[in-house]
Amino acid sequence: MNSGENKMGTMPVGKLLVTMSVPMMCSMLVQALYNIVDSIFVARIEEDALTAVSMAFPLQTLMFAMGIGMGVGVNAMLSKSLGEKDYVLVNKTATNGIFLSAVNYIIFLMIGLTLVEPFYRSQTDNENIIRYGVTYLTICTTLSFGVYSQIIFERLLQSTGKTIYNMITQGTGAIINIILDPILIFGLIGAPKMGIAGAAAATVIGQVIAGILAFIFNLRINKEVSVSFKGFRPDLSVIKRIYTVGLPSIIMQSIGSVMVYGLNRILNSFSSTAVAVFGVYFKLQSFIYMPVFGLNNGMVPIVAYNYGAKKRLRMIRTIKLATLSAICIMSVGLMIFELIPGPLFSLFSASDHMLSMGEPALRIIAIHFPIAAFCIVMSSVFQSLGNGIYSMINSIMRQIVVLLPAAYLLALTGNVNNVWWAFPIAELMSALVTTIFLFKINRNIINRVPDGEL
Repeated sequence: MNSGENKMGTMPVGKLLVTMSVPMMCSMLVQALYNIVDSIFVARIEEDALTAVSMAFPLQTLMFAMGIGMGVGVNAMLSKSLGEKDYVLVNKTATNGIFLSAVNYIIFLMIGLTLVEPFYRSQTDNENIIRYGVTYLTICTTLSFGVYSQIIFERLLQSTGKTIYNMITQGTGAIINIILDPILIFGLIGAPKMGIAGAAAATVIGQVIAGILAFIFNLRINKEVSVSFKGFRPDLSVIKRIYTVGLPSIIMQSIGSVMVYGLNRILNSFSSTAVAVFGVYFKLQSFIYMPVFGLNNGMVPIVAYNYGAKKRLRMIRTIKLATLSAICIMSVGLMIFELIPGPLFSLFSASDHMLSMGEPALRIIAIHFPIAAFCIVMSSVFQSLGNGIYSMINSIMRQIVVLLPAAYLLALTGNVNNVWWAFPIAELMSALVTTIFLFKINRNIINRVPDGEL
């Protein structure tokens, strides 16, 4: 054993996955808690405000997709380069990743200044919802430099195995957000009463502080990555390699944005309450999905590192443990959604009409959670091994080819409860496609890697 080697190549796999993933899972849980608390406070303004925030989700998803997808490419490329001991490429990857984050911010600054109102008007003609939505989303997009700073600097920490600091940055940002939400929305302790603008301001302030913290941690602690912009020029070959892995992730999450936008329009044909129900579901499901995403964030650098270090047994062990853990987490989520959907919706000041629509929605959609766990982990495995295209194809088929058409056809029955069955239907198809791709990845990549030390 090489005592100088990064822990991702030497630490026992079970302990390593816990060490890498638990901090990420904790920070993601705090993020999920923020998502829920934020909507709880917004719902107390009125249901139209909650609907407006729900309708913002597609554009916000696209904003995050640009940063997180690029971060996936940086993460996989940087971890693999560390495994290969190519420190020049490590540093080039980091500097180009920061440059790309700045470009992403400029793009969404322009979107926030020009496209927010047309975006809302394409979904609804309710002027009250449009007014709330334009206020909220303009603030979130034009001041998104905080979220892009947070994403890239957290990915640099994650790539070198320092996920405990990600927990600190994400947790700090989310807690600040939770604290500021009621203060700025309702004008507590001397603050101005900002309404829905306060919710957006709290979000932005939390992101900025988290980004600053992540930047400081990289300067002081992340010694394996040296970032210098002296004489910097964008390296097209490095950018191409980042997006070779990251672009499928961007497209996947962007497809999610298209899916939510399309589903919002389908549901709005029933009522704005149906859109609010879907928005609440998305907030609640984040409390189940976020820990799985945190698990994935801990798994990806381990798999990528050991792929670069040619240690197949460690790769396989990591993948198996991550899959089993994800299924357990999602099964707990299934039980919660099936047993107490009413109390969950009551958190959002739900009317009787909203409750009658929301309870069956949660029970039907949650059926697919354990299947989704397998698909989510395998998608990250494909990305960590440089085959993100498989994840992209699967995502397109699940959300665009199956879910949206199924939702549209089920909506023709005139019963909104039937629309929710589109989620389990789409996930079953996704599991089938994922299994086929997994066999191909195992045959063409994993089985060709030397066993190495476990």
